[in-house]
Amino acid sequence: MKIVRRIGASPGERGSMTGDTCPDIFELSDGSFAVIGTDATALLDRRLPSDAARTDHERIVVISRETLLRAKGDIPDA
Repeated sequence: MKIVRRIGASPGERGSMTGDTCPDIFELSDGSFAVIGTDATALLDRRLPSDAARTDHERIVVISRETLLRAKGDIPDA
């Protein structure tokens, strides 16, 4: 599996000059997506809706609204 491309604006384009807050989204060679964000599993795990769940190898990751909105135009429809 390889990173094919960034989805949306780079952290620098979104104003992150320090590298302290650098959420990012990437499209992978198998068509899935990888996300760099803040691990919020401990905070949000018990707050998941009753029809949602995660396994031990999954984490709940938070990215900023701006990161996702700036990526919207690069996310394929199909």
